[in-house]
Amino acid sequence: MLLSRGLAALTLTILFSLSLHAEYLYKDDVVKNPQFSEQINAIGAELKAKTGVSLYLVMVRDTDENQSIADFEKQLSTELKEPAVIMTFIELKQKVDILARPVSLYEYFNKSQVLSPNATFIGSVVSAVMFARSFDEAAELISNRGGTVLPILAERAKGAEIVSKYSVAMFNGYSDVAEQIAAKHNVTLSSSAGSGSKNFIDILRVIFYGIILFAIFKYVRGKFLRKKEGKENV
Repeated sequence: MLLSRGLAALTLTILFSLSLHAEYLYKDDVVKNPQFSEQINAIGAELKAKTGVSLYLVMVRDTDENQSIADFEKQLSTELKEPAVIMTFIELKQKVDILARPVSLYEYFNKSQVLSPNATFIGSVVSAVMFARSFDEAAELISNRGGTVLPILAERAKGAEIVSKYSVAMFNGYSDVAEQIAAKHNVTLSSSAGSGSKNFIDILRVIFYGIILFAIFKYVRGKFLRKKEGKENV
């Protein structure tokens, strides 16, 4: 009897700890990396403690048939207490969005900048020239540069490097939003990408871009060797 009670208590303790650990990484069907989860939850917990705002990250493979990312986020928002900001990534649709409740929270971060497809000024100018249909639209594209999610998601990747790409992109975006909310409250986050967890994201970047560079090197080397062999056989 005592053993059964002890096991039951231990089980409840473990479940309670896991629920706390996964509080701000609200759903993750994509990355499933304990270190990634730890970093996200550390930032989320500190942001909540210092500002009162809960920032949730949700990463799922797909949504129900015909359900848009906006409808999915609205459904999620009914499960969470306000004030809350939800950053959502749907892998198969390759969609990212940010929902704030109440809507006044949008004043604490620049959604257009975070989700901009352009990370740099040059990229934003090129996009403006190619896609803008008016001067105002071009000005908006240029002013909203500095994207921290979509430029990384747009990178080509294969195999295991795909998950690394998702980790980098979503950590970048989550940290960006958290730091902007914190700045509006005149506080800083010791757990943000600007300090300890920067090492983690830098490691992910090195792994991800290292794999890509190695793949490019192999491709160029193979093409060169084939060209050389072709000349020798002439």
